[in-house]
Amino acid sequence: MLKNFWYACEFSSAITSKPLRVPLLNQQFVLYRNSQGKVMAFLDQCPHRGAALSLGKVENDCIRCPYHGWKFHDGACIEIPANQPGVPIPKKAHLDAYPVQEKYGFVWLFWGDIPENECPPLPSFPEVKNLALRSLQSEFKCNAHYTRLIENSIDPAHSAFVHVNSFGSGIAQEPRLANYEINMEGWGGSASLYHNRQSSKGFFWKYLRQKQPPKIKTTRGFYMPNMVYANTENVILFIAHVPIDDKTTISKFIQFRSFLTQPWADKIFRKYNLKINQEDKLIVESQSPKVMPYDLAAEIHAPADALPLAYRKLHKKCLDIGWGEEPHISQSNYTNGHILSVERQLI
Repeated sequence: MLKNFWYACEFSSAITSKPLRVPLLNQQFVLYRNSQGKVMAFLDQCPHRGAALSLGKVENDCIRCPYHGWKFHDGACIEIPANQPGVPIPKKAHLDAYPVQEKYGFVWLFWGDIPENECPPLPSFPEVKNLALRSLQSEFKCNAHYTRLIENSIDPAHSAFVHVNSFGSGIAQEPRLANYEINMEGWGGSASLYHNRQSSKGFFWKYLRQKQPPKIKTTRGFYMPNMVYANTENVILFIAHVPIDDKTTISKFIQFRSFLTQPWADKIFRKYNLKINQEDKLIVESQSPKVMPYDLAAEIHAPADALPLAYRKLHKKCLDIGWGEEPHISQSNYTNGHILSVERQLI
């Protein structure tokens, strides 16, 4: 796992005035909105006796612990109900705030220890500003390391085999891929490929064949540390592969489509997305080793692996500059709440 990045960790729509536990990086965070709509993020642990603050409630922009009722405003404890009048509140009774941003329908939480001017920015996805697009959210749990899921999402060669019973059925008739170029930009990379249009299984593929040219252009990309995207004709897909721990990932999807934008079609796409996810899940959970190897020569590569290999190289670069994260690291090693000041960003 990596530090010093913004992690897309939850859908913006999931954060309300009710505290929500958000697992990330072997930690548990609590997120909620204050009366101005700003997302607040703290470790989900009261400094008094370690109770989960997500079981408490928000009162006048303050979060109250469910165990002994300690009340915190912007991280500072302002009330201990059991105290007699005049008893001072301990100086250590505070919560470290974690910087957050909102963009593209996700909440992004910063985890790291570098100054603001050295922080990698959020990615730029201008295509999702099209208000005519219909968006659909879904999430799936996988018992796999997030690095393996990122690779799977940007791998152009597996579709003809893993997804032969869904969107890859047409590609399976001609699985060969032309050599393609990688476009590296900042903390991410992408590549575009063209496939001959073949007969693919599924209702909306039949719908598209009536309106589209004989070749399909697909652009796949990744952005560190946990975001991938795909743009295939009339569908744009963003996936935040949220690393819960070393063995578990929750993949949060936002799909934008420019056709069949009526609400009734959401059910069709949900069912289809579930089928595709189950196809990937079976394979990714079978991989060994569970974590993507650090050594670039540990596994064999072919020309079709150019984009996943670019991701491996950038991931290795992050580790080599000291941005690797040890499992179960204590939050006391970081000063997240004191190094960054950011504002909510909306598309």
